[in-house]
Amino acid sequence: MNEEKGPLDRRTATEYASWFKALADPTRIQIVSLLARQGRPMNVGEIVEAVHVGQSTVSAHLKVLSDVRFVLVDQHGTARYYRINQACVQCFPTAADLIMGLPAPAAPTCPPEGDT
Repeated sequence: MNEEKGPLDRRTATEYASWFKALADPTRIQIVSLLARQGRPMNVGEIVEAVHVGQSTVSAHLKVLSDVRFVLVDQHGTARYYRINQACVQCFPTAADLIMGLPAPAAPTCPPEGDT
């Protein structure tokens, strides 16, 4: 079977599904867009203030986003700062194109946390 006509391989499909699942919540979309638009690391308090959701809820959403590497965490003393992972965010549109069978310039690969 022609690989381009068949489905994505299971590993790639599983990875992309985790990305879509992570973004399948309006608050997580708000957090990703906030971090991307701010262009700087932000602490939980700043994110809570911007998205008007409780601290524990924001923390839970940040965990989901960091698990799929859309968000990276920097530790400064006792404070944690969250930033967008530009490499994975840039991969996302390519992933959507590949799923829909559109050509992509190269297979997207997102580096592990800390490699950006």
